[in-house]
Amino acid sequence: MARTKGEASWTARQEDMDALLGARHDDPFGVLGPHVSERGITIRAFVPGAETVEAATPDGSLVLPLTRVHDAGLFEGRAARRKRPFRYRLRCANTGGAWEFDDPYSFGPLLGPMDDYLFAEGTHKRLYEKLGAHLKTHEGVDGVHFAVWAPNARRVSVVGDFNGWDGRRHQMRRRLDSGVWEIFAPGLDQGAVYKYEIVGPDDTVLPLKADPFGFASELRPSTASVVARTDNFTWADDAHMAHLKTMDARRSPISIYEVHLGSWRRGDGNRYLTWDELADQLVPYAADMGFTHLEFLPISEFPFDPSWGYQPIGLFAPTARFGTPDGFARLVDRAHRAGLGVLLDWVPAHFPTDVHGLARFDGTALYEHADPRQGFHPDWKTAIYNFGRHEVVNYLAANALYWIDRFHVDGLRVDAVASMLYLDYSRKDGEWIPNREGGNQNLEAVAFLQAVNTLVYGEHPGAMTVAEESTSWPGVSQPTYAGGLGFGFKWNMGWMHDTLEYVSKEPVHRKWHHDKLTFGLLYAFSENFVLPLSHDEVVYGKRSIIEKMPGDDWQKFATARAYYAFMWGHPGKKLLFMGQEFGQRAEWDFQQSLDWHLLAYPAHEGLRRLVRDLNAGYRQERALYETDCVPEGFRWIVADDKDQSVFAFLRLGGEGARPVAVLCNFTPVPRPNYRVGLPAAGRWLEILNTDAGGYGGTGMGNLGAATATDQPAHGLPASAVVTLPPLATLWLALDEHQS
Repeated sequence: MARTKGEASWTARQEDMDALLGARHDDPFGVLGPHVSERGITIRAFVPGAETVEAATPDGSLVLPLTRVHDAGLFEGRAARRKRPFRYRLRCANTGGAWEFDDPYSFGPLLGPMDDYLFAEGTHKRLYEKLGAHLKTHEGVDGVHFAVWAPNARRVSVVGDFNGWDGRRHQMRRRLDSGVWEIFAPGLDQGAVYKYEIVGPDDTVLPLKADPFGFASELRPSTASVVARTDNFTWADDAHMAHLKTMDARRSPISIYEVHLGSWRRGDGNRYLTWDELADQLVPYAADMGFTHLEFLPISEFPFDPSWGYQPIGLFAPTARFGTPDGFARLVDRAHRAGLGVLLDWVPAHFPTDVHGLARFDGTALYEHADPRQGFHPDWKTAIYNFGRHEVVNYLAANALYWIDRFHVDGLRVDAVASMLYLDYSRKDGEWIPNREGGNQNLEAVAFLQAVNTLVYGEHPGAMTVAEESTSWPGVSQPTYAGGLGFGFKWNMGWMHDTLEYVSKEPVHRKWHHDKLTFGLLYAFSENFVLPLSHDEVVYGKRSIIEKMPGDDWQKFATARAYYAFMWGHPGKKLLFMGQEFGQRAEWDFQQSLDWHLLAYPAHEGLRRLVRDLNAGYRQERALYETDCVPEGFRWIVADDKDQSVFAFLRLGGEGARPVAVLCNFTPVPRPNYRVGLPAAGRWLEILNTDAGGYGGTGMGNLGAATATDQPAHGLPASAVVTLPPLATLWLALDEHQS
């Protein structure tokens, strides 16, 4: 180590000097900055490249020269007559010029004991207001406060362009009670690019880490975090937010348009659209189509495009692929003003092991379990969060609130819940560790999901959480006080698989699979269900919805139309993946736009027009949504006509809602003179016919209405003789204006 003449004046221990210069000091604030003693105030500074340094008060009333005690840039001086700390700036010079800055080691901490306590307890609701990078005015100076959890690290520094990515320059203060490290970096502003340089417990310098609480990120393949604000957007969605607080989602029409923002539509040269371009194009399209909600595949920053966002690294950062966080806020705001809610796919089930992410964050298994039988996901080759650790639970729970608080999203669809609930998910004997009771339930994950749902609904009563859960776990959408997981809704994966299997059969074979459409009603009200035709069903060789249908093109489109109308009439909220509303033929490809040119063809445009009318009719008829979650809203009319593949059922709403009969013929054979029971005599309007010419059908039907007489049928007091068009679904509604 080089020595200088002034080194003898260094009053700290030699090992402190060595540790600082080697970037291995676990308490740099104990050495650098101002230090009060009986002999006055000693100021120590580390300024690489400086030849002279002096500490000067802002008004210049005191200028204290600092002696260089090491050629690497250590300086020290004492104000012998001063007994209280004072604000100062460091004035520096070398042969190349002069500069000055506020010493980061002259500032006190911003976090307090209560932050430590709540974080360690796992109950800090607004943790994102404390950890991460925050623009602050601290002790009268503007800058950025950085804070990161790394309890097992020997040293943590924030590095970036502002300090030459030099881990010696902004070594952070350790908070012993929480394992959080913090520093205030004066002079920094929005747009500063940064990472954390961490020395693990074995004294190894880890690969630079992105901020787990970073609000913005560089565009991949770059991986640094970016200082950004997400708390200063001016919202214009007051009416939507006020309505949301009074909304009972179970009794409301919910028709969700599921969207992968990177491939809904592309710009020139196959580029991504920006947040604002999506607001200009996607929002009016979805609103015109009559959907009630947009659901976005994960938008949290993720490194690998083919993961579709389901392997996120920056849970708090809207992906830079489409622009900055304020752009995403504008998209949500525009959606709300157009009458659309916004749901986000949220991924607490696993995270990728990219070196700049959460994996072995401080050199130890911090966010994940150390044992791969608990901490490694065999399906996705990713890490699994340690739901038994309070700080990890707090991190995830705060993230759930963050998207609702800061970006006004209406709710979260939680991905891969089944993989969280079962310790032996996708594992063989010997590859998993039983819980404390000897079972395969992940009790810690259960407690986590219950806590998050309780928190979300407690803080935001109008919000909505939806579970993608593919097993028969009981009570997914039941309240936590009743032992349930507390979700608002659960995806009905069984219904989806059964019904898609049915419509994929040739019509002549459907009578042997009749129960595929009736079985779902045996459990339809055991949960609050969403009926999902999601992205997972149109990739990896499964074919698009239209291409699942058998027969020639006429039969394909007729079956799809009949199936969609069956779905929209069936109990349960609706979800349709983008492109399926107009009969996208190719499987979904995340690397390119949907095939919008298909709308030039009548069959595709007819299907799109049908989905638009389904949404309109669904929202208009209370019977189709008010009682989705209770058995009183459904009654079979015809459930056993398997030989003709005919189904008929009633939807019944609350007081004052007119009943709607849904009649389906899943063969290409017209069924004239088909008698169906109805709850009342009179005129029943044919409010929807999927075989209408405007949709691409044959135009067969009932001339707009059917007349029911007092002749009982199917256990109902009245009945009507109707024509069931081929491969078609009819909706009949009692005419409220008949004389």
